[in-house]
Amino acid sequence: MTGAPVGVARTATRARTRRAILDAAVTVLCRDPAAALGEIAVEAGVGRTTLHRYFPERTDLLDGLSRHVLERIATATERARTDEGLAVVALARLCQEYFALGDALALIFSDPQIACRPEWSEQTSADRTLLRLVERGHADGSIDSEVDPLWAQQLLWALLYASWQHVNDNSVARYDALGHCLRTLRKAFAP
Repeated sequence: MTGAPVGVARTATRARTRRAILDAAVTVLCRDPAAALGEIAVEAGVGRTTLHRYFPERTDLLDGLSRHVLERIATATERARTDEGLAVVALARLCQEYFALGDALALIFSDPQIACRPEWSEQTSADRTLLRLVERGHADGSIDSEVDPLWAQQLLWALLYASWQHVNDNSVARYDALGHCLRTLRKAFAP
């Protein structure tokens, strides 16, 4: 009989279960930041004891959620291929990739219990990539040279947050909100 060893299969199953719990936490906590862990377990399709095996306390879940979102940001940054083409075009790709993270990032930025964790105050590789991208835009002339890279970083996150809020508060289609976001970004960074 062929197949993965039992230990490898068990590890893969644990990773899928953990990811399902974290994705469910994003969904549930976006709707209700005070939701009980039991609600998250139901959304994830697991029992409370399973959830507690992975995350014994709410703070453990929030720690896991914080790291999970940072991993998703890193993956989205890689998918954006920021080294290809004009910097302003790469910035638009990056914005689209981050926009796709929607609820996960909206949750992080709206929940002080998560946003104040130490990993969010340190500069990540995604942060450094964005800052280099803006500097590259200055060099290739596609981004206004007077736009400070740190300001550009803050503006990108503010635009993304405003776009997600626009979708949630005004029942605007995600596609339309992303279009407004990209249009605003292009105009703000235009040389």
